[in-house]
Amino acid sequence: MFGIKFIKFQPSEYVLKYNNGKVVKEGAGISFYYHAPTTSIVMVPIASSDCPFMFEEVTEDFQTVSIQGQVTYRIIDRKNVAGLLNYTLAIKHRQMSYVSDDPQKLPVRISNLVRVMAKKHIEGLKLSDAIRLSETLASRILEDMRGNDEITQLGIEIMGLTVLAVRPSKDTSRALEAETREKILKMSDDAIYERRNASIEQERGVKENEYNTEIAIENKRRQVREAQLDAEINLEEKRRVLITLAAENSRAEADAKAYELKAMMDALSDTDKDVVKALAVIGMQPQAIIANAFQNLAGNAEKIGHLNITPDLMKEMMAG
Repeated sequence: MFGIKFIKFQPSEYVLKYNNGKVVKEGAGISFYYHAPTTSIVMVPIASSDCPFMFEEVTEDFQTVSIQGQVTYRIIDRKNVAGLLNYTLAIKHRQMSYVSDDPQKLPVRISNLVRVMAKKHIEGLKLSDAIRLSETLASRILEDMRGNDEITQLGIEIMGLTVLAVRPSKDTSRALEAETREKILKMSDDAIYERRNASIEQERGVKENEYNTEIAIENKRRQVREAQLDAEINLEEKRRVLITLAAENSRAEADAKAYELKAMMDALSDTDKDVVKALAVIGMQPQAIIANAFQNLAGNAEKIGHLNITPDLMKEMMAG
């Protein structure tokens, strides 16, 4: 009625109510009555917003990569943004929309700034580093964005930036996959080779242990044989000493008997032989005496004419 309307906003919406070109009311989440023909309403969102981005750049080694991610921002200087961009609302039939496309230009500006920062860093990286250092790339871009003058002049705070992926082209990706696959296959071959070498080394160690054990056993056997030979040598040495002593004793005993016999012979050298014979008969056995008698008879056989030996004498001789 008479153009008087009521409107209410959310806490995440900052509103400036202009009447005749002057701000008559402002705040977040406010509500008020307004006269449509003479009132302009500017609504700036103050909640954080996500701005996705995806673009292609060229690395230091002239390889094209696709960079995908998102930047999170929020408007902190509402009046400044409202003065630079048109955030005026058009309210028709209780439906609100912006009278221009300026609110959609802000994410585009931010995305373009991200691309400029990313280009500066990507150009200094090789393809492998760009793919591998996505987190480092994101932190560098974020630091540059927060220190950028245009972002400051817009009254925007960059809350965070994430690089979700840095992907090479399909042909390059296939080439990298082939290279990586070959490296993996080589690593597999190296692992098999090392495992075989380890097996051979272990087998060699087992063989060496067996040979060392056999050598140790042979050494022990040799030591035992040497000990046995030493014992036998000692025994033979003792036997030799014993034989030498026995021979010396026998020689001494023979010398003593020879000396005794020589002394006896020297003592009897001047004695009549018949006396000697008589002395020799003393203590002789009867058989020896008879044998001696027959020997004397045999020695004087030419003097004996006839000798009779009776059976009784032979019997006595045999019995003796």
